Amino acid sequence: QVQLVESGGGSVQRGGSLRLSCAPSEIIPNIHTVAWYRQAPGKQRELVALIRYDSSREYADSVKGRFAISRDKGKNTVDLQMNSLEPEDTAVYYCNVYTDFGQYEYWGQGTQVTVSS
Repeated sequence: QVQLVESGGGSVQRGGSLRLSCAPSEIIPNIHTVAWYRQAPGKQRELVALIRYDSSREYADSVKGRFAISRDKGKNTVDLQMNSLEPEDTAVYYCNVYTDFGQYEYWGQGTQVTVSS
């Protein structure tokens, strides 16, 4: 059973930075998209950023210009660099992978990000 392991969460003050990493427990073939989602208390899970097999990227409007998603082939991770963090970014962040044709989809267990004012 493939597992996605997120790391890098924590607590920072407004304006700070964090870098999240998502690492699969084993090689996942035919990855189409890797995405980061977040869920704040009392809110629905929302897409934060994604990177496709062709390296195209998309971002939620609320994080454009502050967050950057990237693939580290050496470490086999997909990272989310988060800068200029705001209290509104406080949430549990989840990594998501789905493969070609939606054949498989995987979720991580989530990592907490807390931004204080």
